[in-house]
Amino acid sequence: MNKQSGGIAQGQGKPATEATRKVQAESTAGLDFSDMQDWEDARRGFIAPLPDKGRICCSDGHEAWNLERYAFLVGDKAESAPDTVNPSLWRQSRLVMLDGLFKVTERIYQIRNADISNMTVIEGDTGLIVVDPLICAENAAASLELYYAHRPHKPVKYVIYSHSHIDHYGGVKGVTSPEDVAAGKVGILAPQGFMEAAVAENLLAGTAMTRRAMFMYGSTLPPSPTGHVGAGLGLRTSSGSKGLIPPTDVIAEDGERRTLDGLTFVFLLAPGTEAPAEMHWYIPELKALTAAENCGHTLHNLYTLRGAKTRDPLKWAEALDATAERFGDEAEVLYGMHHWPVWGGERVRELLRSTSDIYRYIHDQTLHLANKGLTMNEIAEELRLPPELSSMFALRGYYGSLNHDCKAVYNLYLGWFDGNPAHLHALTPVDAARKYVEYMGGAEAVLQRAKADFARGEYRWVAQALDHVVFADPANREARELEADALEQLGYQAESGPWRNFYLTGARELRQGAPKLPAGAERDSQAQALPPSQYFA
Repeated sequence: MNKQSGGIAQGQGKPATEATRKVQAESTAGLDFSDMQDWEDARRGFIAPLPDKGRICCSDGHEAWNLERYAFLVGDKAESAPDTVNPSLWRQSRLVMLDGLFKVTERIYQIRNADISNMTVIEGDTGLIVVDPLICAENAAASLELYYAHRPHKPVKYVIYSHSHIDHYGGVKGVTSPEDVAAGKVGILAPQGFMEAAVAENLLAGTAMTRRAMFMYGSTLPPSPTGHVGAGLGLRTSSGSKGLIPPTDVIAEDGERRTLDGLTFVFLLAPGTEAPAEMHWYIPELKALTAAENCGHTLHNLYTLRGAKTRDPLKWAEALDATAERFGDEAEVLYGMHHWPVWGGERVRELLRSTSDIYRYIHDQTLHLANKGLTMNEIAEELRLPPELSSMFALRGYYGSLNHDCKAVYNLYLGWFDGNPAHLHALTPVDAARKYVEYMGGAEAVLQRAKADFARGEYRWVAQALDHVVFADPANREARELEADALEQLGYQAESGPWRNFYLTGARELRQGAPKLPAGAERDSQAQALPPSQYFA
């Protein structure tokens, strides 16, 4: 292993270049870092931190969660971003590091930063309603224990899955059991289409998605200012035991009401938005509203880099508009399945409205430019947000990005083909790479030009050009190292957590090789919950 590879293994990458520092300064222009509202909201209602410095272990001893590894994000020394992290992403990562039990409003509590998602506990008259029990059972159980350490020990009466992504149901066996559900002691509510969507996204394409998710969430990156600093949506994904208990009560129509242990829940379906099956709800007695994962403190994905069906921004905007129209005049708090709540009717309406606006804008402007003849990649370079949207921290691309969201809209309407016949039946990456390198005068000629371009800060092109050299000859160590250096600088520049993780994981694998993947045993537990017909869906 060379010296650089050894440094990366210890979480010590190369320093940021002057070109990277310049890009970071330009990318954060127009943002008011002196605005402390998010900090006040993220700290509001704090009761207690996660115990054991945020360390949660599985029965076999391995860690499912450990916040101590991210201590570099906390304290006075962390107030200024290092030059190896985009300052806006650094701010977001520090905000999501705020962990523990929080009071949202009367009878609503959240456990935050015990996973990439929040677990919400709503107090009924005689028991608890647990919302979105995280990714794994260990973290969900630890979250419930933290709640019980500070609140009355009432039994869990209901579980609600807000939508069909695993970080919102995978830990359900940490808060209840299949036996209690089967006996009618605990009810589970979910939106229509939940089981079908969970199958399609987490099982049928699970192997391919798992590999890409490793890049997106940076699961092999060591936490450090030159490595993993977060995922934008939350800190990272947990690594405990996952499962699924099917819902016992499916919300099938807009406006359906349920009285759950003395509280009224009014549901609005939001299919085809952030998830294929998703729902919002309002509790009138508490004036508390959630838009699930459709409204938070980031621009979200219209296409997720781990791979999934493309999401429709118009449906997304319409769901938020319908929620605001129906409940916006009453709601006094908007809490989400990630990040922190906002309080006050006007701020609730503003966040719903501006989030709807950004998805409509991306949709409309992408189609406007496509109809002018621009291709997907050209649109991504051309499209810019108006200042009233780009200046809002809650709409910055910490998880999604403007660049890949407008590509998603193009793909939604026009598909993968850009209309250029030369791209209709292109060679495979390896075959094309060999031809490119041959036409460019050989690997050595490409490397010499790439070194000069790297010195000029042209990292995107260096990575693109050297990708051909590496595909043509994976054993070319010099090409691998220089491409890794380029990807590393792109990672340092990225405001999006997943972009940073993709770039830095790519750099790590170029230097050290790809890890061996274990079989996905956690999917077996989910598969046991499926009816036979869905194995062949």
